[in-house]
Amino acid sequence: MGKQNDLFGSDIEKADLIDKKYTAKIKAPIYIPKQRNPSIYELVNTLKSDSLIEEIKKSNVTNLEKDFLIEAARRHTVFNYALIADYYAHANKEMQELMEKSALVIIDFDKAIEYGYVKLSEDIADQYIEDTKDAE
Repeated sequence: MGKQNDLFGSDIEKADLIDKKYTAKIKAPIYIPKQRNPSIYELVNTLKSDSLIEEIKKSNVTNLEKDFLIEAARRHTVFNYALIADYYAHANKEMQELMEKSALVIIDFDKAIEYGYVKLSEDIADQYIEDTKDAE
């Protein structure tokens, strides 16, 4: 039988390398808000969705179809999440809670799971719990 070594080393060395690659702890970035409170008009760009909605309104499809297409067109709205985070940092508590419920910001990972914005398999959830315990 030939040796178990090849260009990348032994099977044991490869397993060790793979283990290190996938078990490294990753820290989530911490966002530090800027001092400037952006205007609410800076948080969203509706040019594409507004244009599409106008085209839908002028179309000859049924009103029920128009309603459906208008709802679908809203997904083309572009949110500026960096500015949304800045706005959130300067907002009152009620606005912050509504922004969290709308998933515009995710402050509490457990709440994000509860609201259904983050879904984890049982294995990933267990690993997340284990990793966060180790990080504390």
